[in-house]
Amino acid sequence: MTAQELYQRLKTIQPGSVLCNYSMEACENMIPMINEIIELKKQQNAVIFAHSYVSPEIIYSVADFDGDSFKLSQDATKINADRIIFAAVRFMGETAKILNPHKQVLIPGPLTGCSLADSITVNQIEELHRIYPNHTFVCYINTTAEIKAQCDVCVTSSNVIDIFSHIENDKIVFVPDHLMGQNVQAELEKKGIHKEIVLFDGCCYVHEQYDPEMIRFFREQNPGLKVISHPECHPGVALLSDFVGSTGQMVQYIRNSPKHTPFLLLTECGLNARMQSEMPDHTFIGSCSMCKYMKSNSLSNILETLRHPEKALSIEIEDSVQIKAKKCIDAMFHYASL
Repeated sequence: MTAQELYQRLKTIQPGSVLCNYSMEACENMIPMINEIIELKKQQNAVIFAHSYVSPEIIYSVADFDGDSFKLSQDATKINADRIIFAAVRFMGETAKILNPHKQVLIPGPLTGCSLADSITVNQIEELHRIYPNHTFVCYINTTAEIKAQCDVCVTSSNVIDIFSHIENDKIVFVPDHLMGQNVQAELEKKGIHKEIVLFDGCCYVHEQYDPEMIRFFREQNPGLKVISHPECHPGVALLSDFVGSTGQMVQYIRNSPKHTPFLLLTECGLNARMQSEMPDHTFIGSCSMCKYMKSNSLSNILETLRHPEKALSIEIEDSVQIKAKKCIDAMFHYASL
């Protein structure tokens, strides 16, 4: 890759933070790292997965697969590589490992947590099992392998409504995101589907910050504004949005919209940067709401991981947890295919 090629992909991204200042000089400085990463990938038969929330220079230079959690989960079932470098957070790397138990999965970023995934412990879900023995346990993909192993089926923000609709049991425990759970309840009621859903109290620290007043303010300042929000947002935000969906569904909604439509994306700002690059005919407004965990991934620590894989965080999962967690994820693929 050349600096000019990289600059062409990144030049339309508006500087909303120091992470998105893509001058030609900045691109020239990144090229040696990028080309070494590309060469090391070939030597090691490695692939790089990148969630839409990581910095765009990763997605547009070295990533072999990118997208939202569900797409990356699907991609993880199809790869033919010895090593997976997962530029995201630990729970996503665990999902890849569950689906590829014999491949090495490495996480390059130093901050591997997730406020949502870390909000529930094994002891807490075991207690919920004791209280609700007759409920079907559904977990959001933003959970650890140990939590997935305690659940019947996993969901992502792109398939949660369909899967809840297909679950035969009318009694469900959903962990850990109570804001998404409330949005799911509201959407199911709209469809005439009645479920008794027990919610936990976890949330994403990025998405919980959005509020209805923010939407009202931006609408007043931007006539014709389309507001798109993630289902991890507050129900009041979802109610005032023109569209609610996963990052992948947001992208499709924007692609299908008329040119020059102004958008407010209420999700992590990595997606905003991607849309500025891929769809420059639209206008994207709003400030950068950054996930410190996703943004801890960088070209430099991806390169370091490939140079010294023995020093990187390698995902290891106990066999008993691996087997149970895979059943949970396999159930997601089953329900999603109905």
